[in-house]
Amino acid sequence: MRISSMFSIVLLAFLFTTTSCKKEETCNCIEDTDYLLFGHFYGECMGESCIEIFKLTDEALFEDTVDQYPSSQSGYEGNFVPLDHATFTQVADLINQVPDALFNETEVVIGMPDAGDWGGFYVEVHRDGNVRFWLIDTMRGNIPEYLHDFTTAIENAIVAIND
Repeated sequence: MRISSMFSIVLLAFLFTTTSCKKEETCNCIEDTDYLLFGHFYGECMGESCIEIFKLTDEALFEDTVDQYPSSQSGYEGNFVPLDHATFTQVADLINQVPDALFNETEVVIGMPDAGDWGGFYVEVHRDGNVRFWLIDTMRGNIPEYLHDFTTAIENAIVAIND
């Protein structure tokens, strides 16, 4: 009787694990699409505008609600909520303005972001299944010239979103 009880338990466990919900094969999640995370951060600052991170895809714009100071050790883990389509259209082209030279950078930190309480930019790109991220100084003199127009475009996008 003991062997048949044990067999029943094993059989039930097997049936439960093989018939329970299965993970979907495909996912239309935002993480599966190319995106640009961009924003700014300030360490010695108070208020909601101190850390502004956004996620931009070809189809939508999202705002992070976590507002966590970014790390140079790993990509940004946020909680992104969709913004309206009108705001998306104002900044949609930013995803195409990422300089190709940025992908040649060997360091994650470019310049000295927020070293003197002047803030920094956070940029993360998911393209063709690869993710790269950078923390970029806001002081023009501390970053390569090829980033000047792009960081200005980030500043302008953040202003447009917050207006």
